[in-house]
Amino acid sequence: MEVIAIIPAYNEEKTIAQVVEGTKNYIKDVLVIDDASTDNTPTEAYKAGAEVVTHILNQGVGGAQRTGYHIAFERNYDYIVQLDGDGQHNPEYIPQMIKYAVSEGYDILIGSRFLNSSYKKIPYWRKIGIKFFTWMVNFFGKIKITDVTSGYRVYKTEALKKLTEISDKNWAIEQTLEAAVKGLKIGEYSVEMPLRNAGQSQFDFKTAFRYPFRIFEATLRVLIFRR
Repeated sequence: MEVIAIIPAYNEEKTIAQVVEGTKNYIKDVLVIDDASTDNTPTEAYKAGAEVVTHILNQGVGGAQRTGYHIAFERNYDYIVQLDGDGQHNPEYIPQMIKYAVSEGYDILIGSRFLNSSYKKIPYWRKIGIKFFTWMVNFFGKIKITDVTSGYRVYKTEALKKLTEISDKNWAIEQTLEAAVKGLKIGEYSVEMPLRNAGQSQFDFKTAFRYPFRIFEATLRVLIFRR
């Protein structure tokens, strides 16, 4: 079974090396998609042992993941492990998540903060948003998950090929809902996640204000055009 780890990263020079090194303890092939960072993220990732692909222009997390998916498809990997470069996703969960995904036959396995006490650390307003959009995906997709916005995921590559390319922004809800309405098997695994303590999130006030409108747009797009 061939597995690749995809790590989208933007200005994560303080944490990316640790994430890459931790991931390489479990997966030989680690691919960092540097989304036009303005710091030393690509250098630090390369020094830590990752293959690095750099975007000339910033595309957002979805755009970085899209690049990683295409590379995984071209190289015929069986599974893709996706985790963030900010240190919130502990690579030690990788072997457990892969084993669980394979044994249970999941097409997508999501690492959830809401199956343990990690969710209590999330700011209140953001926690409410996650719960609402998770409910929405559960309702329209007829599934039962707890953490739709989590980016810590394991994918069966052949299943991922069945989905439309994700958008640059707000990819998680769009991808999960489409997978659900198309009948892919989606599961979750309990993963403890600390809050970010280095770097800067791309989820600023401006993004937060636009987020609900983009999500509703993405939901309608999936429900109307992607069944």
